[in-house]
Formats: sequence, C-alpha cells, structure tokens
Amino acid sequence: MIHIESKFPNLGTTIFTVMSGLANQVGAINLSQGFPNYNPSPRLQRLVTEHMERGDNQYAPMPGVPLLRERIAGKIEQMYGKQVSPDTEITVTAGGTQAIFCAIAAFVRPGDEVILLEPCYDSYRPSVETVGGIVVTHTLSAPDYRVDWAAVKQLITPRTRMLCINTPQNPTGTILTEADMLAIQEMLRGTDVLLMSDEVYEHLIFDGEAHASVLRYPELYARSLAIYSFGKTYHNTGWKTGYCVAPPELTREFRKVHQFNVFSGNHPMQAAFADFMADPSEYIGLPDFYQQKRDFFLQAMANTRFKPLTCKGTYFQLFDYSGISDEHDLDFCKRITVEYGVAAIPVSAFYSDGRDDKVIRLCFAKTEDLLERAGKALEKL
Repeated sequence: MIHIESKFPNLGTTIFTVMSGLANQVGAINLSQGFPNYNPSPRLQRLVTEHMERGDNQYAPMPGVPLLRERIAGKIEQMYGKQVSPDTEITVTAGGTQAIFCAIAAFVRPGDEVILLEPCYDSYRPSVETVGGIVVTHTLSAPDYRVDWAAVKQLITPRTRMLCINTPQNPTGTILTEADMLAIQEMLRGTDVLLMSDEVYEHLIFDGEAHASVLRYPELYARSLAIYSFGKTYHNTGWKTGYCVAPPELTREFRKVHQFNVFSGNHPMQAAFADFMADPSEYIGLPDFYQQKRDFFLQAMANTRFKPLTCKGTYFQLFDYSGISDEHDLDFCKRITVEYGVAAIPVSAFYSDGRDDKVIRLCFAKTEDLLERAGKALEKL
C-alpha cells in the first residue's frame, strides 16, 4: 500500500453535498443547495442547441468567445459606466468558482496571507490553502454581519497579498455599500494588497439598492479581480460559465493559470450567452423577480417560529432558530430534514472555527408551490 499523507487532513465533504444527499435520501424539500428548481429561458436553451448544430463543439478561444466578451463589456459600460477591453480585461471561465480559484492561484504564493470575511463561501479557504497561502479571518456576527473595517485594517501585514469580499454576500444576504467600498479604498491605498471581489449575485439586490461593484471605483478596480456568474443570472448553475474582469496586468497573470486549469469554458453555451445578451431585459428585471420570491417565502414562513434576518441580496434567506432549539446548527438542520422534510444549511459551515449563532440558510430560488410547502412543513416545528 502506498502511504499518502493528506494535504487537507481537516477538510471534509462540503456541507452542500452532505445536506443535498440527506435530502435525497429522505425525500425532503431541498432548500439547502443554491440552485433554482426551474429551467432557464427556453430561447436560451434553443440557442445552445442551435450552436451545437452549427458546429460550435470544439475548444473555445482560451479567453472566451470574442462576441461574448464584447457583450459583457457592453453590459459593464451600461450598468457601471466603466469601459473595459474585451481583449485584455475579460476572461470567460468555467463558472465563478473556477474564476475564484484562478484569481487566488495566480497571485498568492506560499506564506502569503489572504484576509477572509467570515462567514464566507466555502471555496475561498481551500483555494488559498491549496497554493500554500495563509488564511487570516475577520469574523462577522449575527444578526447584521456588519464589517468593522478598522478591525480589518489591523489584520494587514507586509505578508498580506489579497482581501476577498463578496457582495451581495453568501450566506448572509448582506450587501456592501458605497461607504464600505470607500473604506476599502482608503484602507488599501498605499499597499500592494489585491482585491478579489466576488460579485456573482450582482443582479440579485432588493428594495431599490444599487450594486456597489468595484467596477464603479477606478482606484479599487486597479487592484481588483471581479468575479461573475451566468449561472446565478440565467438560472443555469449546472452550465458552469462565469467570467473575471480585471485590469490588463492582472488579467495577464490570471490567464496564465486559467489556460492550464481548464484552458477554456463550454463553447456552445458561451456562444448562446453571447446571442442572448443582445437583449439586456433578460437580466435587468432580475432584482424584482427575486425580491418577489424573497417576499413570498417570508410570508410562507410567517407562521413558523423562525426569526428571519434581513436579506438585501442573493437568493438565500437566513433564519434564527434560537427560540426553537439550542441544538448545534448542523444537528438542527439534519433533524428538520429528516423529521420535517425541509433541508437547510447550517451557517457554522461558513466559518473556519465552526462558530454557531443558531442561524440556518434556506434557498428561495424555487417555485412558489415548493416554498409554500416548505413553510407549511416548518410550521409544525
């Protein structure tokens, strides 16, 4: 037998696999994993088929299909007033998570420090540790998960290579504002710290709020790699297509990793997205679409004993269950999956130290009948 010492001895199976597996096992309503239970636009699906039939089935260009990058640049100018070069500042990726890994791997060397704001998307830490980086955390607490930028500034050392932010934020549903972005700008001024800005939920912001993208702030953009996802925008997470926007000098380094990581993303789907994006109405209306789902789900949960936290973006709603049980959140999530037929994600899974604030995450990117059934089931708790 070959002896293999695990590179990640403390890294287990992702919580999404665990909870979705349990939901499938017991036939529960799966509100744990973040994906819609409805299909993308029929027109978009037809476009994929058409491009397959035309022969767009071989490798796409390494940076992405040129027309798609042009359409992305047009969208960025329309939404954020920022002109970017499709050739030197946009790279199409095999999903947002692959873009996140490449952004980290391209710049973080062994011993470099990366600041994470926890709770955070669970791929950040493994990506940093895979390339030998050291994670430094700033802990956010329920119920508002507010960032103390003065405290974050104290974490910056000569070894700090990158700060990772996420807005709208998964799992908390919070957003960063202009004041936050200006605070980050001031904090990083005069340093060589890069900013990885995960903006995959850019179109899922509610109550008339604006998305505070790094693309709006020239000084921030100069040190940023901004990550986006078609899956979140067009209801097709399984298509695994996203993109990274960064200044030319950062894009050059990003592509050095991207080309040997996957080389290029899915060709027919990129071509279909390029055609589909000719009509901006396909994504401009998303905030209203998901705000209606959030509000419907909150109403469906109104007669339960769960206490909703404020959700300003994403398609996740957090609930405080401390008035129901003092169980650890993982145990609580497993129990309600088995006994009440609704699968959720424990927020402790998004903290490296397993912090348990008695808060769970439920996904409302589902049809209304499913959300209503989930609410009725949880009323029995």
